[in-house]
Amino acid sequence: MASSTSVVLAALFANGAIAVLKFGGFLLTGSPAMLSETYHSISDTGNQIFLLVGIRYGAQEANRTHPFGHGKAQFFYSFLVSVMLFGIAGWESATHGYEALTHGGVHRTNEPVSLLGTTFDPVYVNYAVLLGAIAFEAYAFHKAYQGITRQMAAHGWESFREAFHKTSDVTTLTALTEDTIALAGAGIALLGIYLSRVYENPIYDAGAALLIGILLMGFAVALAWENKRLLLGESLPEPAEDELRAIVAGWDGVTDVVDFRTVYFGAEELLVAADVAFEPDLDTETIDERITAIELALMDHDEQVQKVYIEPETIE
Repeated sequence: MASSTSVVLAALFANGAIAVLKFGGFLLTGSPAMLSETYHSISDTGNQIFLLVGIRYGAQEANRTHPFGHGKAQFFYSFLVSVMLFGIAGWESATHGYEALTHGGVHRTNEPVSLLGTTFDPVYVNYAVLLGAIAFEAYAFHKAYQGITRQMAAHGWESFREAFHKTSDVTTLTALTEDTIALAGAGIALLGIYLSRVYENPIYDAGAALLIGILLMGFAVALAWENKRLLLGESLPEPAEDELRAIVAGWDGVTDVVDFRTVYFGAEELLVAADVAFEPDLDTETIDERITAIELALMDHDEQVQKVYIEPETIE
């Protein structure tokens, strides 16, 4: 938890600084793509704040009003990231890009700028800021990529698409999504600004702003959908759930698994509930011992299993 918090804090301050620099580039050049990227970095900064709140709130201990803890807080705040930040930033970016396109682009400042006795072309500020953003986001993407690949190896997931649909670690999922969009957005902005300068046509810059907005909104919908499944109480994927059921069904003294259910109550925190029929000649003490052994076996098989409730039944 401490390492996750430190990573998010570092990303928070970095994205905030990048947002300021991108906005400075927009003020100097009037570039629609740089304004879109400013919205993007502001949303990324907000993302980190929400993720920090989710991590902190989700770490609270269980109590009477929240008997299974506050783990679902991470699902909720990640959902807010997708809807309020990705969506808003995407809409603003797309709207600004569309207006620039329909009005034939925007006025671009090409006059040299003097700063500290040095005269330079302001477009190079955009290049420098975007290249710096790409370098930072590439590092952040690498860290998120390592996190998701560890999960893929642990759970036997074969593709990123499968991991995207099955992971309950929304912090890593959001970070990976955010970093992917950030890299793509900065690359699109850089290309659009460069082409507008080379061909002296602002339509490329405006088109880049529109594409960035569409990209943000598309990923916002995808991320919101994935968080929705967890907020509504998704179970463990069927193959993995069948493995847990098989452990219970094959236990000594178990004659039938009458009912078996799983549900996520936090990031990588799984609750297992089962109605289990035992042999009728087993006494209460023996059944209690078997239940305890089954609970430990389930937790040992899958470290996500945090709570196990087994209701014993006997067949007369």
